[in-house]
Amino acid sequence: MDAPRRPRRPYAGRRVLLGVTGGIAAFKAIQLARDLTLAGAETEVVLTAGAQDFVRPLSFEALTGRAVHSSLYTPGEPLSHIRLAREADAVIVAPATANVIARAAAGMADDLLTAILLATEAPVLVCPAMNDRMYAHAQTRANLERLEDLGYHIAGPGVGPLAWGEGEGPGRLLDPPEILEHTARLLEAPSLSGRRVVVTAGPTREAIDPVRYIGNRSSGRMGYALAASAWRRGAEVVLISGPSRLPFPTGAQLQQVETAEQMCIAVRDALPAADVLIMAAAVADYRPSQPAGSKMKKQPGWAPALQLESTPDILDVTRDARRPGGVVVGFALETDNALANARRKLAGKQLDLLIVNDATEPGAGFEVATNRVTLLAPDREDETLPLLFKDEVAEHILDRVELLLG
Repeated sequence: MDAPRRPRRPYAGRRVLLGVTGGIAAFKAIQLARDLTLAGAETEVVLTAGAQDFVRPLSFEALTGRAVHSSLYTPGEPLSHIRLAREADAVIVAPATANVIARAAAGMADDLLTAILLATEAPVLVCPAMNDRMYAHAQTRANLERLEDLGYHIAGPGVGPLAWGEGEGPGRLLDPPEILEHTARLLEAPSLSGRRVVVTAGPTREAIDPVRYIGNRSSGRMGYALAASAWRRGAEVVLISGPSRLPFPTGAQLQQVETAEQMCIAVRDALPAADVLIMAAAVADYRPSQPAGSKMKKQPGWAPALQLESTPDILDVTRDARRPGGVVVGFALETDNALANARRKLAGKQLDLLIVNDATEPGAGFEVATNRVTLLAPDREDETLPLLFKDEVAEHILDRVELLLG
């Protein structure tokens, strides 16, 4: 997902060391340094000699507010590599060229970055970037396997356009928002490790004819934020999404659906293995009972009469597929008597947690980045949150889910 430009969990107050090596993808590291800093991280940048052929220290210093490090032997601070290694909460190498991957795999410490890699006890994220033929070479693959054996985390490479004249293929550096998410997974406590979390998101569409449909204004932003938060906490995440224009959350297994019926089938299939189900999708309540097989033509003085029928109530009809001991979270978007209606849904659907918000309240509901919600649970006082960004709301919801899981 795109990176929000504000301090947030889990970056705020954490120290991240970004090692930049000598490849054409080094230009992306400038944006990555900016994103980390805007997210609240104290970003230390180490440039190798090769990196400085592509990017200059001034760019990083202007965006992070910190001096760039490049020399293993700094006058007045002979042990700077030890200090930087000790202070880091996470180390990112992006781009990681074939050369630095080979040197790290061999345990070399012939420059500042590789010395830090040997000295640090922080988690290390390696983001390969190179020509596709270099990436495919058996020696490079063996070096990456060696780094994984040592406990390093590998993110990428992506598939896409390479340097000029080289076409497309595997070897492209991941984009900064993806690297940011992989970094967050290293910084976040793995409190949902070993758990399988199923999240539904977005709207559903019910066809009127091959061109038109009944839908709603849901963007999917709340569900996507929940999927991202669960993955950062170490969960295996399945995201069942209706149509959405949002970038897919890093790490989640995406299942795309269109109708309420398709979403119901996908939820039923996923539930037996799910520790948690979070139904954040805005599922259409009604659908045309007889969709037209071809486009209905507009005619003067005539409008079609639509006969509607109810769509499946997914939380209700999949109740028998729930895993014993699993946690089920529902959402309720209301326009009047919000809490009273939500309490009936909490009891009637046998939910462990229900998130309710009022669609008429400014800054809440569809097509906005913020939300104001109340968390309802059986035998517990209601908890009303202030107006927050939806990724912050997601963190509160996942905190409660963890308590429910024990």
